Amino acid sequence: MNHWTTLSIEYANQRSYLDDLFQVYPTIPEGIRDIDNGLWKSVERAFEKRDNVALLENLLQLDLFPIKDSYVAYLKRDKEALKRSPATVDRLCGRLYEMGLDEIFSRSSEPKETNRQIGPLFKRWLRKKSLGIEPVKLEKFLKVKGKAVLDASDAEMMAFARERLNYRHDKGLDFIGRFNGKYVIGEAKFLTDFGGHQNAQFNDAIATMKTRGVRTITVAILDGVLYIKGNNKMYKAITGRRLRDDNIMSALVLREFLYQI
Repeated sequence: MNHWTTLSIEYANQRSYLDDLFQVYPTIPEGIRDIDNGLWKSVERAFEKRDNVALLENLLQLDLFPIKDSYVAYLKRDKEALKRSPATVDRLCGRLYEMGLDEIFSRSSEPKETNRQIGPLFKRWLRKKSLGIEPVKLEKFLKVKGKAVLDASDAEMMAFARERLNYRHDKGLDFIGRFNGKYVIGEAKFLTDFGGHQNAQFNDAIATMKTRGVRTITVAILDGVLYIKGNNKMYKAITGRRLRDDNIMSALVLREFLYQI
C-alpha cells in the first residue's frame, strides 16, 4: 500500500491525531446568526395576530428556518405555494406556536453548522507556513524558482491548472505546489462522518486525484473517519486494490511527502 496512506492510517490510530488535526481544521462554531430587527418585529406581529401566512413569509426570509421540515426548502423557493397549501401552513404554524417566540428566535439564530465552515480552513492553515514556506500569489509563484505553494482564488487555481498542467477535471483545487521542480495538485477534505454528503466529498477528491493526462503529481489530502480501521466503505476503498497505490494522505503528513519528492 502507498507509504503515505499507511502513515496516515498509523497516525490516526496511534498518535494524537484529532488534537493535531485541530490545527488544520479548528472547527469552532461562529457566533449566533444576526437577525434583522425589522424582520423580527414582523415575525412578532404575525405571531401575536396568529397570521399563519405572514408568519411563514417572514420566517422564510431568515437564513435559518427554526424548524427542520422537508417542505421548507420548497416553500423558500416558491412563495406562492403558501397560498396553495393551507394544510401545510397550518401544520408548520402549529409547531411554531407550540415553540413560542423565544425558542423560534433561539433556533433561527443558531451558529452555522461546522461542516459548512470547513472549506477555507485548509488554505488558512497553509498561510500559517505549516509546510515551512509561505504561500505566494500567482505572479510571484510564476517567477520564483524552487519550492513554492500557490495562494490564489478558486478560479485562478483552476485556470493555472488548465493552462499549464493540462488539468481537465471539473472540480476545483485546494492545493497547487511545486517541489523539487515538480508540480503537485489536489483537493483537501475533512470527512467528519460516513454516508451521504461525506461520501460524495470523498469521491470528489478521489476523482480529482485520478484525473488522467495531467502533467503533475496528484494527491488526495483527506482527513477524518476514512482512517478508522474497519468495514466502512472509505477505509475499504483506500486500502483496496483500486486505490492502494495512490497518493491519499492526511494533511498532517503532507509536508513530509512534499519534501521527499
